[in-house]
Amino acid sequence: MNLGQWIGLSSLVISGYILWEIRQLLLLVFTAIIFATALNRLINRLLTWQFRGVKLTRNLAILISLIGILFLTILFFLLIVPPFLEQFDNLIKLLPTIWERLRATVILLVQKQSHFDWLPPPPSLKDLIEQSQPLFTQIFKNFFAFFSNSVVAIIQLLFVLVLTVMMVINPQLYRKGFLKLFPSFYRHRVDEIFTLSEIALGNWLTGIMINCLFIAILSGVGLWILQVKLVLVHALLAGLLNFIPNIGPAASVVFPIMVAVLDEPWKIWVILIWYFIIQNIESYWLTPTVMAKQVSLLPAITLMAQIFFAQSFGLLGLLLALPLAVVAKTWIEEVLFKDILDTWN
Repeated sequence: MNLGQWIGLSSLVISGYILWEIRQLLLLVFTAIIFATALNRLINRLLTWQFRGVKLTRNLAILISLIGILFLTILFFLLIVPPFLEQFDNLIKLLPTIWERLRATVILLVQKQSHFDWLPPPPSLKDLIEQSQPLFTQIFKNFFAFFSNSVVAIIQLLFVLVLTVMMVINPQLYRKGFLKLFPSFYRHRVDEIFTLSEIALGNWLTGIMINCLFIAILSGVGLWILQVKLVLVHALLAGLLNFIPNIGPAASVVFPIMVAVLDEPWKIWVILIWYFIIQNIESYWLTPTVMAKQVSLLPAITLMAQIFFAQSFGLLGLLLALPLAVVAKTWIEEVLFKDILDTWN
């Protein structure tokens, strides 16, 4: 290798190291890209409308979109958040009662089954609190760190929102700037892959929002018919947790089951069956129908992507695992398969 090749290899290694060190920042930028993609779809839809033969300008469409999103957000916090917080607070207050009921049920089961006599009784709530004192002490010691992390999270959210607006105002400027990172002969092809990635992200975002709304509504209707308490909390959690495939749907059934323990035990089995039916309808009918144009991912690939991105990037990586996998799949198919392997004679 000559000097120029060594310099090129060294620059590649250094660039990879720098990118790894700023991976959290890159995830925030990717989050802003997702938001900008969704907002850009809405803006493009508004640009196709005409009012008395006059089309909207892009700046006016951006302003209308931002005002509409701000209005819906305020409406959500005024109408949905207060009852949600009230019901969630009630759920937290019910946790000690739920624990004692579960403890009594386990003790009764052990007493009835003689071959379980060797099992120790579950701890009481008082014992559980005493055993958890070191944990509470550690949490109290780290309160300042928790507060600092909360401030950092708010700053990161503001950064993402500002970056989203900046990208939406002039998306082509940022797109052309990123294209310059590629060789001139390949920039046209990269621009096509950008378009395909944008379409894949938009379809995924539309599909996942429809799926989450579907899960939330059906969960709420079923729990309302069963007269399970705190329906709004359970329905919203079921919809929000559906953003995390595989893990989220399983976690969403825990809270309604805990509340059903205080009511009637037979409701536990009905809730499990109802959630199982909802998830199967969503998996085998709604998802293939809604996401017909989306870049499909095999369940095993989805699970591996969640584990990989969660291990590499933490909680934010877990939340963004699916859109990251969608974009990665698009690039692998277009660059590795079509441009390299398929043309390799």
